[in-house]
Amino acid sequence: MTIQEAQQSVDEWIKSYGVRYFSELTNMVLLMEEVGELSRIMARTYGDQSFKKSDLKVDLADEMADVLWILLCLANQTGVDLTEAFQNNIQKKTLRDNERHKQNPKLQ
Repeated sequence: MTIQEAQQSVDEWIKSYGVRYFSELTNMVLLMEEVGELSRIMARTYGDQSFKKSDLKVDLADEMADVLWILLCLANQTGVDLTEAFQNNIQKKTLRDNERHKQNPKLQ
């Protein structure tokens, strides 16, 4: 599935099952909530925190998909073509950072 197809799939789902999009502000807050849930899993899986009983049924992939879902909603609501935006972002990073990381001794 391409990014464009993902944006379209979310839009079709919202129109078929979701009644309408939540407001942009609500979705922004929900995005932060989902990023927090993802952060908790990352901190407990790869960091120093231990899992609580309530965390034992977590699914890293599902939490990442929740973040992506809401990001796609926000893109649709604000008229952002994420395919174009991502391509532009890669180009920006390439122009800006094409030597910087290679010269970073911390990465060697």
